[in-house]
Amino acid sequence: MKPVFLTASLFFSATLFTTTQSLASELVYSPVNPSFGGNPINGTYLISNAQSQNKHTSGSSSSSQRSSLDRFNDSLQSRLLSQLLADIGQGGQNSGLLSTDDFIVQIDQGGDGLNIVTTDKNTGESTTITVDGLIAD
Repeated sequence: MKPVFLTASLFFSATLFTTTQSLASELVYSPVNPSFGGNPINGTYLISNAQSQNKHTSGSSSSSQRSSLDRFNDSLQSRLLSQLLADIGQGGQNSGLLSTDDFIVQIDQGGDGLNIVTTDKNTGESTTITVDGLIAD
């Protein structure tokens, strides 16, 4: 009985070793997301899963509620401020002031550099920014 058990045990060990040896293979990564080289068919499935898990409510953005006139005025204010800074940067003038409904921007070129003071008209708070080395003498 002992040789049969030993033979069966050796046979089982050899079978187990060769079976696991033959089942082993190389691990290969294949992406799922089509953005990273995966199958394009997965795109619709992935986006539908993402949208179903999205808990954010799509509130209307502030730019969609604003009128065309408000957007135009903001664009104009930005352009005027940009032109004021460009004029000072090119040496056309040494100071400038831009006043809107909400704020006042005062720009002065002094000995210590370019000083920009922004003042909130509603609260009276002001911020001073000093930039040195940007303006040619």
